[in-house]
This record gives sequence, C-alpha cells and structure tokens, in this order.
Amino acid sequence: MPEQHFDPYALTDDGIAEPPRKLFAALRKIGPGIILAGSIIGTGELLLTTSLGAEYGFVFLWLILFSCVIKVFVQVELGRYALSSGEPTLAALNLLPGPRLGAHWLVWWWFIMLLVTVFQLGAMIGGVGQALNLAFPQFAERLAEACESWAPRLAATIQEKPEHPWAVLTALAAVALLLSGGYRRIERVTTVLVAAVTFITVACVAMLPGMGFGVTWGDLRQGFSFDILALPAAAIAAAFGTFGITGVGASELYAYPYWCLEKGYGRFTGRRNASPEWAARAHGWMRVMYLDAWVSMLVFTVATVAFYVLGATVLHQKGLHPEKSQMIATLSQMYVPTFGEWTQIVFLIGVWAVLFKTLYVASASNSRLTADFLSLARMVKYTAESDRTKWIRRCCVFYPLLGLLLYFWKRDPKAMVILGGFVQAATLPIIAGAAIYLRYRKTDPRLAPSRWSDACLWFAFASISAVALYAVPHWAMHDLWPVVAPWLGIRSIVE
Repeated sequence: MPEQHFDPYALTDDGIAEPPRKLFAALRKIGPGIILAGSIIGTGELLLTTSLGAEYGFVFLWLILFSCVIKVFVQVELGRYALSSGEPTLAALNLLPGPRLGAHWLVWWWFIMLLVTVFQLGAMIGGVGQALNLAFPQFAERLAEACESWAPRLAATIQEKPEHPWAVLTALAAVALLLSGGYRRIERVTTVLVAAVTFITVACVAMLPGMGFGVTWGDLRQGFSFDILALPAAAIAAAFGTFGITGVGASELYAYPYWCLEKGYGRFTGRRNASPEWAARAHGWMRVMYLDAWVSMLVFTVATVAFYVLGATVLHQKGLHPEKSQMIATLSQMYVPTFGEWTQIVFLIGVWAVLFKTLYVASASNSRLTADFLSLARMVKYTAESDRTKWIRRCCVFYPLLGLLLYFWKRDPKAMVILGGFVQAATLPIIAGAAIYLRYRKTDPRLAPSRWSDACLWFAFASISAVALYAVPHWAMHDLWPVVAPWLGIRSIVE
C-alpha cells in the first residue's frame, strides 16, 4: 500500500449541506464545469479547430460534435469517485494496482504529459502577444525607441519580435492574478470570460449569411456524411488528432475532480458511511455535478462548433491557413468580413480573452496537481495545508514563466499546440480506463450510475482507444515529426 500522506481533501462531517432540490437552486451551485470550459475553449478550439475547418471545410463537423459529447461520461465518472471519497484524480490513481516509483506509474505518466503540455501554455502566451501587438502596434515601437540609447540589442530584438513585450506582460499578469485569489476568483473570472467569448463567436456565426458566408444544407450534409475513407491519411490523422484536444481533453479530465472538491461537493456530502442519509445526500450532490458537467458541455460545444464553422466558411473559402507569426492576423479574417474592418480590434481583444483565460485556468489546475504529485512521489512532505498552499503558489509563478520561455524558444503557437495535443491524445485511453476501474472497484455501489451511463462510459473508452490507436501513429508522422525534427536540428530528413 502507498504511504499515507497529508490529504487536504479529507472529508469530515463539519461542512455537510443538503443538496438543492429545485433547478434554479442547483444552477447556482454549478461552477467546476465552467472553470473546465474556460480551459477547453482555448488553444485547441481557436487554433486547431479553425485550422481543420479552414483546410477541409465541413467534412469533420460530426467528429467535432462527437468529441465534445463523448468524453463527458469519463469526466462524470472521475467526479463521482471524488465526490464520494474526497480523493482527487492523482490520489485515486495512486491507489490502483501496478508498478510504482514512489508514486504509481499512472501518476508519473501525468507528470510526463504535463511537461509536454506546458508547450501549450507557451502557445497561449505567444498568441496573446501576437493579438495585443496587432491591436496596439505603437507600444512595441515606442518601447524599442526608448531602449535604443541604453540597450541597442534589446531594442533590435523588440523591433524584430514586437509581440515579445506583450508576451512578457501576459505571463506576469497571469502570475499576479493567480496569486491574488483562490477558487472563487478563478470561477468568477472564468465565467465572465467564457460568456463573453462564446457570445461574440456565436454572434459572428449568426451574421455570416448577411456577409455571403452562410452555412448551406449542402454544408451540413457534408458535415454529417461520415465519408472520410476517401480522404488522405494526413487529413484523417489531423482530424483525429484534433479529437484528442477538443472537448474535454486529458488535462481537463485530470483537473475536474479537483475543482469539484474545491467547490465543496465532497465536503457537502460528508464522510462516507453506511447510513441512508449519506447515500441520499451523495445522490443529491451527484445530480448537481451532472448538471454542472452537462451545462458546461453545452457551453463549450456551442463555442467549439462556432469556431469550426468560422474556419470552414470564411477561412476555407478564402484559402487562408493560420500559421506561425501570422496565425492571429489570419484568424482575424474570420471576424473582419462579418463586422467590417473596424472590428479587428474587437476580435483581437477576444483572442486575448480566449487565450488568457485558458492560460489562467490551466496554470491554476497544473499547480494543484503538481503540488499533489510532489507529495505522492515523496519529493516533499506536507504536514499542514499551508505547506501545500506554498507549493501551489510557487507553481503558479513557475508555469506561466516557463511557458513564456518556451514561446521565446520556438515562436510557433500552432506547432506548440500540436505537440501538447499529441501527448493528450495518447493519454485519453489511459485516463478513461482508470475511470472504468474506479467505477467498478472503488466507487460506492450505492452511487452506481444507470445502465445507460455505464454503456456510454464503455463506448467512450472504446471510441477514445480506437481513435488513439489510429490517430497517434499517423499524427506523430504527419504532424508531430515535422514540428519536432527541426527543433532537434534534423532538417535534412524533414526536407
């Protein structure tokens, strides 16, 4: 058995609360899913989903919808175990049988995934930098002029890479915001930004017909034709790779139980016992968690489909493809034809909202999981909640700054998203399989889901695994290797 460690989520009977019985009251208790939506509606949706639509039109609309819906069944199952036990994802994985090095090998797998997905944080920081530089180009120009006399090399760097000062400010702003508040602030900030981004994007889609980019019945028939076998292998690999990062990705699946516990679902339920009162409370708060998960699914599905439609109409018809330093400028063409040239600034601020909130939420999630990883792997020992809080705050500083350095190194947000998306796609079958194990071996039988939910959970595991088996090797060859090889200096093979 693993060594016992300080558990900040240990359940007591001090915070017990009866679950709400009416829908409006239950809606006031949701929140973890909205935080998740803040992480989901980000780099994958803005960069990969729009790029997929720009490249292939409506062919993969069905896959985007499927990706958003099917993984929620895994999300709910992980939340179910956390609510009944008080144990978040990494603590739960550490209880599974199998090899361990201090911590269970699945806990180490998460840590490896984290190290790679930090590149996505760099993509968010770089994307925000590009957007703000396009919106306010005078800032970098004046900063370079101010540095010319006393730091000519710095001035030259700013002139060559004018988005860098904005990227620095973005990383520092994320650090300051993360250090200034806990769960409630994260929930409030994320809710406002998610609502704003979703509204703007859906409004753009609604106004497309008036600008000559409307969605036709033929487009929808193509989007649900399921006729992908005639497409080249690279197209299928790109689509299924996007499947791995849109909707609830592996990172969000790991994080969701943490947010559920911080919201208080486990605390409200109380310490598990054999009483019917505990079972009734647990069922009540499970209903709230279901509502939370499916409301957030509706939000991020609407936003994701809207991004895809914008890419499949405007960008596809114009033959535009978001790439490297011109990525944000190209994406702005989704909005400018709809509202006119004057709205480019609105779009650029919207990009800031999309990417900054994702950077903010992802850094907060990674920091909490990292603090637990360090304890489970016996690298640090917590004797009180304050010890763990210190490590969370340190990580809230570390991850945005590391992402900034990675962007300075590569300056290619789309490639950085592809790298992080690849490892997330490879991780999805693992976390889905772990959810099934927890469902049948660890979750209280009194909280067992319906047969329909069980069937959907198994279908999610099967489909996620099938996609990974097909897409991961193809994506590695067609998308990942061309990105990584130049970074390793292997240019001749790529060329």
